[in-house]
Amino acid sequence: MIAVITAFSDDPARLELRPRHRELLQGLHERGLLAAAGPFEDQSGALLLFHSDDVDEVKAALAEDPYYEAPGVRVVTIQPWTVVAGSL
Repeated sequence: MIAVITAFSDDPARLELRPRHRELLQGLHERGLLAAAGPFEDQSGALLLFHSDDVDEVKAALAEDPYYEAPGVRVVTIQPWTVVAGSL
């Protein structure tokens, strides 16, 4: 799996892109690439978990979504992640 963590600033510009962004996330989920995604409760950022071990594949998926280039959105990390307890 690959974990992506984003950070949000107070810039409201990202909110205009959010509906389309969520549609794109749903499409990634339906394709089986995205396991889960959602914002942190305090709206400081979000966590996305991908069913992939290919960082380039995840980067390509993110590149298709203009949300990640919006003012107020920053990709903090794209990192392989190993589940050692539980399951998704």
